[in-house]
Amino acid sequence: MTAHRGDPITTETRINDRIRVPEVRLVGPNGEQVGIVRIEDALRLAQEAELDLVEVAAQARPPVCKLMDYGKFKYESAQKARESRRNQQLTTIKEQKLRPKIDTHDYETKKRNVVRFLEGGNKVKVTIMFRGREQSRPELGYRLLQRLAEDVQELGVVEAAPKQDGRNMTMVIAPTKKPVKRPAAQAAEAADLAAEATVEPTA
Repeated sequence: MTAHRGDPITTETRINDRIRVPEVRLVGPNGEQVGIVRIEDALRLAQEAELDLVEVAAQARPPVCKLMDYGKFKYESAQKARESRRNQQLTTIKEQKLRPKIDTHDYETKKRNVVRFLEGGNKVKVTIMFRGREQSRPELGYRLLQRLAEDVQELGVVEAAPKQDGRNMTMVIAPTKKPVKRPAAQAAEAADLAAEATVEPTA
């Protein structure tokens, strides 16, 4: 058990000698209720079990403390938090602009961009820009957006239907699959996992 006397005052969880109260409500390492005991007895029990006395509910009266391996607890908590961040899908909105009378080559280029955005786990705001007399033909933009939505339906679903917004018509497509990991991202994740594997939990 690591000594903590002389450590600076901190707002972190109080453990062992940092707990300065006359008595605590003690919880055993397996969650069993020991009851209210003097702090000296709680610290003695922790030392005998080669565990830490950890304050888990400071606002309670008396405070609730648990016997546990605090170093291992912190390590496992960090692992879970890291895994949660890795699994969390961070979605941003990309924008792709088209003209209502776009030619086939340009359309294919724009579509590839939309596909790339969706594969990356991003939403895509598709904007049709009308100029001059084109504003009197909103059906051209609507049909173009419908065509695009159908062409990428395996990767995305229309989240916001086409709507007129001044001289523009917009539609939002959301990804239906998890982001496709590129080689660089996969290599970075592998390095991260390798680094984690070298960390030893502290007692």
